[in-house]
Amino acid sequence: MSKKTNKFSAADFGTDAEAPQEHPFYFGQQNFKWMLIGLAFIVVGFLLMMGADANTVDGKLDPDQWNDEIFSVRRIRIAPLFIVIGFAIEVYAILKRK
Repeated sequence: MSKKTNKFSAADFGTDAEAPQEHPFYFGQQNFKWMLIGLAFIVVGFLLMMGADANTVDGKLDPDQWNDEIFSVRRIRIAPLFIVIGFAIEVYAILKRK
């Protein structure tokens, strides 16, 4: 058997060009910006959905009254649309490469 020897000396150490360090974190600044935008859309969507419930009139619970405002366009169409757009932006932010 032959003995393996490396033909390196101390003088050669560090002369090779070192490979650039990879960033250990996947997300960059753009990803976080898009995540915050998506989170803002989701929060606005939930805020638009808030309001009085079906039996609340003028801030008081009245079982004999019906509040038709729970079926408003803002609560049924616009707010869920904002939430879905926010989640789509979140998916884009996660999948976006640097």
